[in-house]
Amino acid sequence: MPPDLSRQKKANELFKRYDGNPILTVSDWPYPTNAIMNPGAITFEGQTLLLVRVEDMRGFSHLTVARSTDGFTNWQIDSSPTLQADPGAHEERWGIEDARLIWLEDQEQYAITYTSFGEGGPVISLAITKDFQNFARMGSLLPPEDKDACLFPRRFHGRFALIHRPIVRGEAHMWISFSPDLTHWGDHRLLIRTRPAFWDGSRVGLACQPIETEEGWLIFYHGVRVTTAGQIYRMGLALLDIEEPWRVLRRSDEWLLGPREIYEQVGDVGGVVFPSGVTIDKEANRLNLYYGAADSSVAVATAKLSECMDYVASCPTVES
Repeated sequence: MPPDLSRQKKANELFKRYDGNPILTVSDWPYPTNAIMNPGAITFEGQTLLLVRVEDMRGFSHLTVARSTDGFTNWQIDSSPTLQADPGAHEERWGIEDARLIWLEDQEQYAITYTSFGEGGPVISLAITKDFQNFARMGSLLPPEDKDACLFPRRFHGRFALIHRPIVRGEAHMWISFSPDLTHWGDHRLLIRTRPAFWDGSRVGLACQPIETEEGWLIFYHGVRVTTAGQIYRMGLALLDIEEPWRVLRRSDEWLLGPREIYEQVGDVGGVVFPSGVTIDKEANRLNLYYGAADSSVAVATAKLSECMDYVASCPTVES
């Protein structure tokens, strides 16, 4: 089919980069570090809270909280790492990274899913907190290799649901799995596939936490295309059924945000836009999308939630 040029134009204009980007850089950090990137994001006690991946001078990562009243400026950064690798956990031997944050409604506490790195490969781990100061570690959830995971904020028919990105037969698709207790996982289902020849043909993975709307679960995801000059990370969008989230209703053909600005093109890994957290201002009808830029800094882009929903409604339906 020929491209829908009007929808491509809408996709290109949907997100607006903040003029003050990048909002956080290494020069802002209160202790020595090599790079910062890929923050989980949530509204906490009336402020925007980012749980930022921080790479130290060994190349290992940990997580540190940054807070802002307006979500753009005057960030208050913890003076030391907030959540570090557990030295007694072999799966975290080489650090922890790329957190996604969600408020668990029934449990009335925050869930942090993050990637743990050890000799066995990357795995998804879970920590629970109520104050982002004290954390209960739940350990790894699924075997390696697995990344890019987040829980849904509520259960479905009594079960927790997790979107994640395992490597299966060398393929990097997004999956959804279910658990009665956050420990035992099963009913694994393929959710979003890579698409050969498309911008997301090599690898896909969840970007931000799922957003519940009347029309369904709004999902932002990253897609990777491998070129002769290297990999390009961009962001797309999908809509899942509200009560059966394993059903993908619509999916964008085009990307919505890709590396364009100098801070997205030049860094430790150029050509990377990696969204990992979002906050919603319902009164202003605005999404604040936080992302890692070139694996070296943190940036933000904004969009109107209503326009995102109008756009996804125009995207192609997905065959079950």
